[in-house]
Amino acid sequence: MNMVEIITRKKLGYALTQAEIAYFAEGAAQHTVPDYQLAAMLMAIRLKGMNAEETTALTLAMRDSGDVADLSAIPGIKVDKHSTGGVGDTTTLVLAPLVAACGVPVAKMSGRGLGHTGGTLDKLESISGLTVEIGEEEFIRQVQETGIAVIGQTGSLAPADKTLYALRDVTSTVDSLPLIASSIMSKKLASGADAIVLDVKTGSGAIMQTLEESIQLGQAMVEIGALAGKPVTAVVTGMEQPLGTHVGNALEVKEAIDVLSGRTKGALLEVSLLLGSHMLVLANRCKTPEEGRGLLTEALESGRGLTKLKEMISAQRGDPACVDDVSLLPRSAVVREVKVGRSGYVAEMDTMALGLAAQAMGAGRMKKTDQLDYSVGFVLEVRIGDRVQPEDTLCVLHARNEEEADRAADAIRAAIAFSEEPVQAPPLWYAVITKDGVQRFD
Repeated sequence: MNMVEIITRKKLGYALTQAEIAYFAEGAAQHTVPDYQLAAMLMAIRLKGMNAEETTALTLAMRDSGDVADLSAIPGIKVDKHSTGGVGDTTTLVLAPLVAACGVPVAKMSGRGLGHTGGTLDKLESISGLTVEIGEEEFIRQVQETGIAVIGQTGSLAPADKTLYALRDVTSTVDSLPLIASSIMSKKLASGADAIVLDVKTGSGAIMQTLEESIQLGQAMVEIGALAGKPVTAVVTGMEQPLGTHVGNALEVKEAIDVLSGRTKGALLEVSLLLGSHMLVLANRCKTPEEGRGLLTEALESGRGLTKLKEMISAQRGDPACVDDVSLLPRSAVVREVKVGRSGYVAEMDTMALGLAAQAMGAGRMKKTDQLDYSVGFVLEVRIGDRVQPEDTLCVLHARNEEEADRAADAIRAAIAFSEEPVQAPPLWYAVITKDGVQRFD
């Protein structure tokens, strides 16, 4: 097969065959196709697109380019959850223990943060001693014994995607719907779950910043799941502002513990209950999301969700004492309040800029080799629609030094706009997408 001919066919807008797509994916995984041809192919896909069958073929080819986890030894229906990325998005640490406490096994492979979004693994590693680098045999045994594990993806999982993902960033092809959908779904399908719930973010902190683009991405991934024989539900949720109030690794662990302890309610809990309810439906634990929410709420109020988090931390060699005493989590050298400084209503947030502010403090990476400071970040004390006065607290900074605190304060102020007129808070979610169609919430 000739890679130049395949590039030419896609450049001219033809649909590629399954064999041509498999050749492209294998070349990426095995490095038998040079980067300049892979880059040309990515740009052809970006400009000409792919139909549903092509996108599914690319997804499956990337899935099969490496190992595919076999979770059949774990009894029950294993349901995974994946977020397209956001700021203060700590839903996994809330819903995974709650779902497991409802009797549905959670065998989850997660990723690290890069850029303005946080990574679940980085948050977990802020807990003293906890490891996310667990082999497949131990991973399966842990889920069999405790019902829950959240670990890192193996290096041999979807290697074709690893190659193409790196090239997309430097070839201006990140914003291609078929490439985004196939990248996400290839890793999720390789992770071995029986069903998948996708949290597709929309807004200023999301990869897709308009609602229609986000719905299209959700539809593409649900369709891939259907063609691959895997039940998938996509929920489009808002990222017009950070989901949780805490941004930064240890701070987000603290907020998840506060939620599971019943000390904190709000957007993070509500979105976690929504996503978790759809996980319970796909696992056949209940018939409707409403029934699922009731089961999750009972697990929360009884304390079983919090207990399940402690069990997971212990099983992964972490210190569960931080669940009872959050002061044991990493603490920054500088803690400083920033005042609003004006009256009015909180009108808008540049959520990506807020995520980048936390990254610049040391909470995130510019490149994968960067070392994180788990203690730093900020707690945002305002939400869109809030009426504020000058003396109110805008945020509480957790920084390494005064100079970085000064820069973070300036960046956070610049990312938040105010209005003299009342502003309506944005919805927490917009749509649920299944193989049967799109249900919008107006």
